[in-house]
Amino acid sequence: MSITAAEILLDELRHARTARGMNQDEFGRFISYSGTHVSAVETGTRPPTSDYVAAIDKALKTGGIFVRLLERLAALDMAPVWLREWITFEEQAKALRWYEPAFVPGLLQTETYARATLQAGGLLTVEQTRRRVQSRMDRQTVLNREDPPHVVIVLDAAVLRRTVNDDRTLIREQLEHLAAVAELPHVQIHVVPDDAGLYPGLQGGFILATMPDDTVVGHTDYQVRSQTVSGAGEIATLQKTWEAVLRDALPRRPSLDLIKEAAKTWT
Repeated sequence: MSITAAEILLDELRHARTARGMNQDEFGRFISYSGTHVSAVETGTRPPTSDYVAAIDKALKTGGIFVRLLERLAALDMAPVWLREWITFEEQAKALRWYEPAFVPGLLQTETYARATLQAGGLLTVEQTRRRVQSRMDRQTVLNREDPPHVVIVLDAAVLRRTVNDDRTLIREQLEHLAAVAELPHVQIHVVPDDAGLYPGLQGGFILATMPDDTVVGHTDYQVRSQTVSGAGEIATLQKTWEAVLRDALPRRPSLDLIKEAAKTWT
């Protein structure tokens, strides 16, 4: 969501509260959220999620107006509404831990690779693909900001061998880019080798973001959409899985060597 679109929604949410003469703590109790959560949303430090605005709609009996507003304003942005809330966390995180068993992570994708993966299956229109690619490229600026997050990524070795449209040049350039990013001081890339066999991470990719206040938020991928999670039990499960896949992965330097060797095979 662009800043202008976000401000429109936040102004309306703030008005919904003040029009009823409630402070943030009172409104939080009214919608079954904490006053701290309400404050964070209204000041823009926490994204207004679909669940949050749905709780406001339910409490105020609006007929779903805020959920519809969130969806319509998100359409002005490059990212779908269910991804926008995660992008906000990603932009603010001081550390990111990312496990991916199938594809190169979005933060490390070349534009050509991103476009090819999004076009796979023909599920998106040309315009939707263009917007998603642009969103993905915009997200990568987090790696080059003045105070970038510490990023640790674990890939399954199959990612290095997976062809896209039978385009060898595309894959070679992607792996060369991956190797270049891995040389950055704040980025570590590890590869789980084939001989690791079956391991917990094969159930699906996920990301863990550590925020400036040291809270941890997770992001999990599904077929239709992704989900942001913050519950203690869910985060504990993801952190245990992360520790397991990291144990099975090669150290940083051997992983980089493996990526470089894989790139050569696509020449």
